[in-house]
Amino acid sequence: MFIRRENFKQFIKFYPIVSLIIAINLIIYILTIPSDMKELLFTYGMSHNLLIANGEWWRVVTSMFLHADFFHVLFNMFSLFLFGPELEKIAGKARFLTIYLLAGIFGNILTFVTQGPLYASVGASGSIYGIFGAFAALVYYTRHTMPQLKQIILPIIIISIVFTLFQPGINRMSHFGGLATGVVLGLIYFTPKNILRWRNRR
Repeated sequence: MFIRRENFKQFIKFYPIVSLIIAINLIIYILTIPSDMKELLFTYGMSHNLLIANGEWWRVVTSMFLHADFFHVLFNMFSLFLFGPELEKIAGKARFLTIYLLAGIFGNILTFVTQGPLYASVGASGSIYGIFGAFAALVYYTRHTMPQLKQIILPIIIISIVFTLFQPGINRMSHFGGLATGVVLGLIYFTPKNILRWRNRR
């Protein structure tokens, strides 16, 4: 399920939203390699609670496409590469994009309402955890028909939560907010009735 066998062209054709998101994040990261460009993009794009409180609400979106360093963007985009395609295939392009964006946005909103005014962050981790959350909802609905999915997804979610709790210097609220958003949207989207209807359309 999560082992990719497509070549480059097939991957882009079959998973256009995942491909587009990865491309955007990588392009923006490359643009931030020069220090002056990184300073400019972070100044106007990172999530900063005080600036959000002053009306710069676009930051809850733009910060999702900025990453602190190479390993930050590598981890997030590799996670998207592994887990995003299957969710895009199951949910469809529009629903997958909705899960990805809303998980990131609500993760940043939760950060805004729970952290201090000087708290700042960047990264797509809220969106990635939203994908995990959506899969958790899918595990719930398919626990009798696809028990093997639970054996794959639940350890990943547990490891991710432990990582979030004990890894210093990360935005825990964004992770948990994204995870919760993914679960809620997954419970709405992935009812057996909906999945059956989507399959019949294909």
